[in-house]
Amino acid sequence: MKLAVVGTGYVGLVSGVCFSELGNEVICVDKIQEKIEMLERGEVPIYEPGLKELIESNRNAGRLSFTTDLADAVRRSDIVILAVGTPPLPNGEANLSYIKDAAKEIAQAMNGYKIVMTKSTVPVGTNEKIAAIISEYSVHHFDTVSVPEFLREGSAIKDTLNPDRIVIGTDSQAAAERISALHRPLTDQILLTDIRSAEMIKYASNAFLATKISFINEIANICEKVGADVTKVSEGMGFDKRIGSSFLKAGIGYGGSCFPKDTQALIQIAGHVDYEFKLLKSVVEVNRDQRFNVINKLETILGDLSGKTIAVWGLAFKPETDDVRDAPAFEIIQTLIDKGAHVKAYDPIATDNFKKLLVHPEVKYCGSAVEAAEQADALCLLTEWKEFTQFSIEALQKLLKRPILIDGRNVFSEEQLAGTPMIYYSVGRPGMNQGVREQMPVLQF
Repeated sequence: MKLAVVGTGYVGLVSGVCFSELGNEVICVDKIQEKIEMLERGEVPIYEPGLKELIESNRNAGRLSFTTDLADAVRRSDIVILAVGTPPLPNGEANLSYIKDAAKEIAQAMNGYKIVMTKSTVPVGTNEKIAAIISEYSVHHFDTVSVPEFLREGSAIKDTLNPDRIVIGTDSQAAAERISALHRPLTDQILLTDIRSAEMIKYASNAFLATKISFINEIANICEKVGADVTKVSEGMGFDKRIGSSFLKAGIGYGGSCFPKDTQALIQIAGHVDYEFKLLKSVVEVNRDQRFNVINKLETILGDLSGKTIAVWGLAFKPETDDVRDAPAFEIIQTLIDKGAHVKAYDPIATDNFKKLLVHPEVKYCGSAVEAAEQADALCLLTEWKEFTQFSIEALQKLLKRPILIDGRNVFSEEQLAGTPMIYYSVGRPGMNQGVREQMPVLQF
């Protein structure tokens, strides 16, 4: 099939490349000239394992191209995929200006029947607005389809080529058949539904996963007070098929481009129909508070943080990505600065992106994990990069001025810590805290 993909962010670029890998002819479109020039040189504007190699092979095969000329791409394609950004507005609502602008340009370029397929995450009813815009600016017949994406940064190629399911929302039987055929090489798990339900499925899925993360973090906080081990608790819960083990890993909360944005957007969607989504509001509040437990644990050990040097390992919101949007590291580092601390930060991939968010005289961005840890009063591990999880505890304690490690991702085990003088705090594992032992409470019944 001939596809035009409008937008070359995570969703658009990964989707376009993977569709070309399936044998389709794909044109990826972006207004940013610099980004298109990078892609044409074989450079990738985002970090995603395996993406660069797929781009190169499909460009060489003649199935993948890049352009800033949206009109030409639309005219040469049968299916136009909308994958532009829907960033949050100050009130949490999704900003649909890019969607509306793209719909207008697509309509004005149409030279015959097109299927306009939305992969951007959009509020319920947005595809109807897209259809209204296209009808206003084009005389040609078209169909609109909602196909939400469920890829995860860091494993986006795998998720796209091996999806759990494909959701297709449309009121056109012809479009449903065509879009089903496009996705059938990926999976037989295809759900056909109406457009509004497809739009809601995306938000509901992300909100539920965010809820699981906040739930296990609340359990972790209780575990710390009653002397239970959250890793064992989550393992025991995960064996229950009704619950499952995914997204039950305690830590410093979720971040990135999807969960924070989509939870806030769903709260706003509910508010517009006079419904208060109390549960989801609490999920957001718990997630916001969870990242500050790192600060609390530092102050428990060090007291006043003013003048202290704190090392930070990890700036991306998760490993295998350079995405720092809503990363817990930002608020943690900002709070450390506000409390008078000096910060030495390192991330294997995301440092350059993080510098765009935060430049401060009290923050030194380091070129290695070793440089960040050297002579620091304490180390906070915020992203579970393999480089960090495989770091020797014995080597680490020799680098630090004080052997203090706040493990925000629970990556180190009791065996790794055994026999070391490391002062260690993790999340929801009070039995592993060492160096500063907390008395387990006497529980009253």
